[in-house]
Amino acid sequence: MKNKDTEKYIHQLISSTMHDVLMDVELKQDNSGINMSYNFIGNYVGFDIHRLQEASAKMQIPISLESYIKIITIHELGHAIDRDALLASLSRTLEIYNTKKSHSLYELYNNVDLLAMLIEEHEMNIIFEQTAWENAKILNNKFQIVDERSFEAVKAHSLSTYLNLYKEDLHLYEELVPSQSVRIA
Repeated sequence: MKNKDTEKYIHQLISSTMHDVLMDVELKQDNSGINMSYNFIGNYVGFDIHRLQEASAKMQIPISLESYIKIITIHELGHAIDRDALLASLSRTLEIYNTKKSHSLYELYNNVDLLAMLIEEHEMNIIFEQTAWENAKILNNKFQIVDERSFEAVKAHSLSTYLNLYKEDLHLYEELVPSQSVRIA
């Protein structure tokens, strides 16, 4: 497929998947490097054509590009279903964002309080991701978008990214806590 044909195909595939599950969320193409994301403030789904193709090709279990895109689409719609909870987290999310912006990576990973904040952010993200996957599973079961095997493979692959980053930072935190603890005699 030519580049423009591919763009049109992927855009149409995402739109038709949204239509199939009776959800109307604005769709925006971007070049963010993130395959697909839900912007809960603007209430839209963004997608990067090239990253979608790359991410699909990196799946350990072979899954068609079409199935991959449908699965990621209903996952992002799972976030849209959870929009109220995402909006409720906005003030804390902004606090964490601003704190991260005002400290170096060294400071973030060598100060127990700042690292605890990163752990909290991971935990929030994991809960939101798991909720979005639960919502996507409900959509998939109701509307029969893709086969369960493919759905579960993409879900496991996607969640592993969040869980692995969390485990890495948690390990660093557990190593840092004893070195920064003050012993009271």
